[in-house]
Order: sequence, then structure tokens, then C-alpha cells
Amino acid sequence: MKQILFIALLAISTLASAQQVKKSENFGHSHNDYNQNFPFYQAYYAGMGSVEADVYLKNGKLLVAHNEEDTDVAKDIKTLYLEPISKVFRENMGRPYADKTKKLQLLIDIKAGSQQVLAVLITDLKPYLDVFDAKRNGNAVQILISGDVPPAANFKDYPDYINFDGRTTNTYTDGELKRVGMVSESIAAFTVWNGKGTPTPVDKLKLKNAIAIAHKWNKPFRFWGTKDNPNTWKELENIGADWIGTDHPEKLQAYYSGREKLEYKNTKPYQPYKPSYKSDGAQKKAKNVILLIGDGMGLAQIQAGLTANFGYSNLMTFKHLGLSRTEAVNSDFTDSAAGATAMATGEKTNNRYISVDSNGKKLIALPEVLIKQGIVSGIISSGDVTDATPAAFYAHQNERSLTQEIAADLVNSPISILVGSNRKSFTDNKDRGLMSSLKAKGFNYSETLSDFQKTSSGKQLVLLEDSVTRRKLDGRGEMLKSSLLKTIELLSTSKNGFFIMAEGAQIDHGGHANDLPFVITEQLDFDNLIGAALNFADIDGETLVIVTADHETGGLSLLDASAKTGMVRGNFSTDDHTNIMVPLFAYGPGAMEFMGAYPNNEIYKKIIKAFSKK
Repeated sequence: MKQILFIALLAISTLASAQQVKKSENFGHSHNDYNQNFPFYQAYYAGMGSVEADVYLKNGKLLVAHNEEDTDVAKDIKTLYLEPISKVFRENMGRPYADKTKKLQLLIDIKAGSQQVLAVLITDLKPYLDVFDAKRNGNAVQILISGDVPPAANFKDYPDYINFDGRTTNTYTDGELKRVGMVSESIAAFTVWNGKGTPTPVDKLKLKNAIAIAHKWNKPFRFWGTKDNPNTWKELENIGADWIGTDHPEKLQAYYSGREKLEYKNTKPYQPYKPSYKSDGAQKKAKNVILLIGDGMGLAQIQAGLTANFGYSNLMTFKHLGLSRTEAVNSDFTDSAAGATAMATGEKTNNRYISVDSNGKKLIALPEVLIKQGIVSGIISSGDVTDATPAAFYAHQNERSLTQEIAADLVNSPISILVGSNRKSFTDNKDRGLMSSLKAKGFNYSETLSDFQKTSSGKQLVLLEDSVTRRKLDGRGEMLKSSLLKTIELLSTSKNGFFIMAEGAQIDHGGHANDLPFVITEQLDFDNLIGAALNFADIDGETLVIVTADHETGGLSLLDASAKTGMVRGNFSTDDHTNIMVPLFAYGPGAMEFMGAYPNNEIYKKIIKAFSKK
């Protein structure tokens, strides 16, 4: 049944658009706007499409305040709103915003005495009708009357440039409905929902039905009295509310701005590999170990990828899970250099150090230990092969930025295959004889994946154009998966087994960029790599697959998600690494040894044990 559901979702999703859900901050309503430090202007420069002013008529002036006792003769409707709105409207050559797609409305909430208030308002508006009368200018700012609204039968008694806030419980004639500019209701009339989580299905239906009435009238809808937080905003949007009310225009703007980097909707889900589990957890020696490192991959990244793939993931097929603590020696917040060094050598070190200890002394990395047992090694990255994570398995430097020195360290490394980009650090190295030295060490040199695929034996140095390791979003293709499969093919000829580290490098890049589509597409690519490794492990029966991360990047949290539609919306708390533990997944012989919580340097020791276990 689940298989049928997945196929159905796949068919539906391929018809959907890949672009993210769009909602402009121009749909923001600045509630009680006069309470802002700078009324109108704060909402305006936050891109709000509506501002609200409560008014009282006192001594012939419309004073703006929430309570009558708070009125101030210096704070009248003309000073706070009509004049500044007119100023920006004229500066924008007859538009409320320079952006031609944006509209603006001024909602005037009459606290009492609508007939008298409207008479004064009409007088106050006369000098500004080029700004507020749509008959004079199609881009006019809408005047919308709320609060003590006159009876609908009297709407016709007021100028056409004055519109009114409607109610779903009212009955309007066609003529009256033309004067309704928006429909509003108190959310408390439909639900006791407190803005956390989601309303109950029954209450959600009530809310949707209210909106449906307004939409049947072709009118926008607003709930008032709502909580003012991101969860409420997204729930209101999801049920179809047209206006999102807020007392914090800048926060609402921040929530919506740059949204293309905070939302993702997948259109190409894939079917994960289904493991056989025949060798999973077997208490026997592993002949081969494949270590897959999702750089910057935390639980939120995994969940985002899972959701975007409609609830399916290769990672979710693992039965043996652990947690890895990632602290460096000199900081609880590790970088890739210290994180990868811990896994590669079994020793924690300082950030930026590449397989040297905290005193700068060279550490022995896994490939250097394993070669003594005749076990060969391959290192693959979907990014710069001299970057910290791959470098930790073949180089020894006390500064991760020393890419030429890192490249030169390959001469003394026992690894058999190295695949990734940053060719220049090798070919333009200050050691002009580096490429000759590598050839003398037995490396066959390839510059393309197609040339690599043609090789049949021997040590391989595959240095790709940087464009080949571009973002998955930009068309990288199956570089990572194909490189792993070819490396497995070549190293499988070793009678004593192999060790492969393959890095999904750019999950981390997406986290640093605070770009959720970037993160998710890299996560999905990495998950496909995992599926290929599991498939081989089942065929081989002697291979242990380990999946983990060096650290989490971006402090990603998920604000909204739907596995039914493949949609994810997130938020980042930082553009750097965090120190939260990262998950570890293991499959194959010895997988049970990786369960539990432990420091990241224990991974090295567990790999050594997996190779030597009788």
C-alpha cells in the first residue's frame, strides 16, 4: 500500500511547480500602527500593504489612539497618516510604492460615532483625493472603514473612495458588496487556538469556511485578534487568509523576505533502496567500510530531506543509530577540520588543524593504519578535495587553508583513489614537480569523470573542473554517486578489503548560505549516495556502511513542512556551525557497535574494531 501511495505522490508531484510558495510582505497588516515608534513609516519601509489607525473625534479633529484617554491633539489622522502617505505617493509618481506590484490601504477603525467621524474624514481627505480616489488614479491608496461601520444600506451615502470592512455574518446587496473592501472576523469567534501548533480539524474547517465566504464575494479576508508569531502567520496563510496582522512589521517582513531561500517544494521524489538486512548487525569482521560524511548535516537537514522526498529516505531504513558529540579541543564548536580529524585519526584536535594534534604533531590517519593490513583506501568529495573533510584522511597540516601544502601531502599518503575538484592546488602547486611525483607514486591522472569511468586498475587521481562540483541546483548531476560506484569497482579487487570516505560536501555550503533549497537538494543527493552504498553492502555481504556528519551548520529549524506535498519551510539561527550532536547510522557487519552516544573520535576506534573483529 505504501508503495502504491509513493507512486501516486510521484505522479502528482511531477505535475507540480518547482518554485516555492510565494507570499509578499505587502500582504502584511500593521495592526494598531500608531503604537509604532514611527507610525506609518515603520510599516511602510517594512513593505506592509495595510496600516491601521484607530480614531476618536474630539473638538473637530480625528485623533489617533487605542483608548480615548490616550488621545493627543498632536497625533491626528492628517499628521500621522494622510500627509505622510500623500508624500510617498507623490514621490513614487502616483503609486504607493516604487514597486509597481505593491498596493496600500489605510484602515481607519472608528471607535464611536461613524456618521460624525466620516463627515470630518471626508473633509480631511479633500486635499488628497489624487492619492485616495481610485477614479482619479487606479493606483490610489484604499480608505477602508472598520469598527463602528454604518449600516450597509447607508454605504451609498458616502463618496466612492470610501470603502468598508465587511462581516461574513452580514447579508449584502450587489451594490453594497461593491463598497466592501475587505472582510474581517475575530478569530476568537471560531477557535480557542493559541497560535501554537495547528487548530483542530474542526476549528480549521470553521476558519476556512469564513474565508471561503469572503472569497466567494471576491473580497480579501483578515482575522483579527490573532497571535503574533511565525507559526500563526504560516497557519493563517495556509488556511487562505489574505491579510496577516502584526504588531511587528519588521519581523513579518523578515519572515517573508528572502523567502526563496527559506522554502522548497520538491517535484522529483525518488524511491529509496530497500535493504535486505541479511548482513546487518552480523557479529563478524567487516571486509570493507564505507564512511559517508554529510558535511553540516544535522537532524533538521535530514528531516528536511525526508519531508521533501514525500516522507521517504534511505536514512530511514537504518536500524542501528547513534549520536556523535563533535566538540574540538579548543572550542565546543567544531569546524570540519577538527571534526574530520577526530574521525580520521581517533584524536580530537583544534579547529583548523588537519590530522595533527592540538600541539601540531602529526597524527596517523585511518588509511595509514589500514594499509598495513593490506586494506586500500579511496577519498571522494562533491567539492574541493583539499578542503578540510577529505584532507583529514590524507594530509597533515596545522592550517586548513594551506591547500597547496595539503595537495602535496598526497605524495606521502597510501590512499589509492582521490576524487574531487580544486585542480589548481595540484597542477599549479608551488612544488612544480608535484604532478610528476604523484605519477611516480603510481597515480593515473584524470580530469573528467568520463575518463575516470574508463579506468580499470591502478591508483587514480581525479581532479575535476570546479564547475563539475557546482551545486546540485545548478546541475552537478550524479557526480558523487557515480564516483562512489567506480571507486568501489576499482577497490573491490583488493583481497584484503577497502575503506572509502565519501563526502556530501555542500550540505554545509547551503547551511552557511542560509539557503534551504540548497541544503535540501544536497541532502537528497547525499541520500541517494547512501542508497547506492546500501545496495552494494547487500550484494557484497561483508561491507559496513556508516553515515554521519562532522557537525551541523546553520542552526536549521523547520517552521512548516508537508510530506504530502514535498514542501518544507525553515529558518536558520546562524550562518556558522552549531555544537549540537549529530546522528550516526550504521548498516552491515558490526553495525551494533555504533549505537549509543559518544565523542566523534570514537568513530575511528569503532571502524578499526570492525575491520579486526573475529
